[in-house]
Amino acid sequence: MTVIHNQSEGEQAPQDLQRKLSNRHLQLIAIGGAIGTGLFMGSGKTISLAGPSILFIYMIIGGMFFFLMRALGELLLANLQYKSFVDMAHDLIGPWAGYYLGWTYWLGWVLVGIADLAAVINYLGFWLPDGTTFTPIGQAAISAGCVLFVLALNLLTVKLFGEVEFWFALIKILAIIGLIAIGGYMIFSHFTAPHGTVASLSNIWAHGGMFPKGAEGFLAGFQIAVFAFVGVELIGTTAAETKDPHKNLPKAINAIPIRIILFYVLALLVVMAVTPWNSISPDKSPFVELFMNAGIVTSAIIMNLVVLSSVMSSMNSGVFSTSRMLFGLSKDGQAPNAFGRLSKSAVPANGLIFSCVFIMGGAVLQYFVPNTMEAFTLASSLCVILFISVWSLIMVCYIRYRKLRPELHAQSNFKMPGGVFMSYVVIAFLLFALVILALEPDTLKALYVSPLWVVILAVTYQLLYKPRMRKLRGELAIAYLP
Repeated sequence: MTVIHNQSEGEQAPQDLQRKLSNRHLQLIAIGGAIGTGLFMGSGKTISLAGPSILFIYMIIGGMFFFLMRALGELLLANLQYKSFVDMAHDLIGPWAGYYLGWTYWLGWVLVGIADLAAVINYLGFWLPDGTTFTPIGQAAISAGCVLFVLALNLLTVKLFGEVEFWFALIKILAIIGLIAIGGYMIFSHFTAPHGTVASLSNIWAHGGMFPKGAEGFLAGFQIAVFAFVGVELIGTTAAETKDPHKNLPKAINAIPIRIILFYVLALLVVMAVTPWNSISPDKSPFVELFMNAGIVTSAIIMNLVVLSSVMSSMNSGVFSTSRMLFGLSKDGQAPNAFGRLSKSAVPANGLIFSCVFIMGGAVLQYFVPNTMEAFTLASSLCVILFISVWSLIMVCYIRYRKLRPELHAQSNFKMPGGVFMSYVVIAFLLFALVILALEPDTLKALYVSPLWVVILAVTYQLLYKPRMRKLRGELAIAYLP
């Protein structure tokens, strides 16, 4: 395992990631990861599937992710030599777990990037004349431009990345707070939209109750809603670049419940109070539609720009995390050595370029699947399946840690509430979410495809990684011979 030494900035070797991310960077990166495409674009489809019960769905998922993040936080703080949860899985479960988790997390964020590209096309279509769409070549060109822009941002120093992501996330936060404030005013002033709808809290339950689509609709809502939470674990990939992790990581993790209530539940409650849930389009952002339906075109334009910046923020965070995963995998001998080399700016540039090349595949997808919502659903569904396996392995790591390192748990000042019992509850919930994916035809396609990835990893692990490790052990044995 690679050790990250707690050296001062001036003493750090150029091969080491640098602890440049402050508390405000970490807090906003965590928010930026959690608030993205899944909320701004995916919530429209979730509302159409589940109706107002989406509020309960987000609270349930948010509660489960709080325990997951507390488990991850305890693990990372128990051993600051862990660069990310790849190292953690390698140490507590075995090399195969680190290999699977690292490469799966990498592919998951690549798919998030591809889903984000579909969302960008969708949002830019806002400015097109009614009834027109971008040509496939136009979609591909826009996608390529977005990827190159994000690559350029990530080639900056990690401190500058943190600064850019800070402002990206701040825009999202202020926009959601603004939406809640404006929507709240519209509700209490009984604002009447041009088409006659009166804003009122009763709109939430007046159209079929809180569960208008019954149990089936409620369960179906989980599939897209889970995608909205992809990124909350992003903190786990910043561990090696965080200043004073014992102080800053707990702060960022403990704030998750407040974020869930404010940014997910309260925002969507306001949206459905202003615009009845059965009037919300599944293939458009409900946040933009709120202002459009209300006839406030200027605010709709501003909100569309905000959700566009949110998507770019999500892609930015994704590219950041994939490059750090590749860096960790390389240092553990599970990826090519080139991914373990840092640029003069102390960023894993080779890993960044490699990830962006694959995200560029989204541009190809836009050409062959010009229906942006279809492309988004396909990419996001496959992404959710991969992330469910990642999150489950994190919980298995915690269970193994409690068994193998009881003394570290006893010393911990940041213990996971509920311990091993809640770990099994979270794993059971994640398996439940996986089963839910089989209920919808469009997500079932992704479920059929996902075993192919497991086969690819199993083959590459046996043919590439294991021989490499045997060779390295042999070289070390020869080096120590008298």
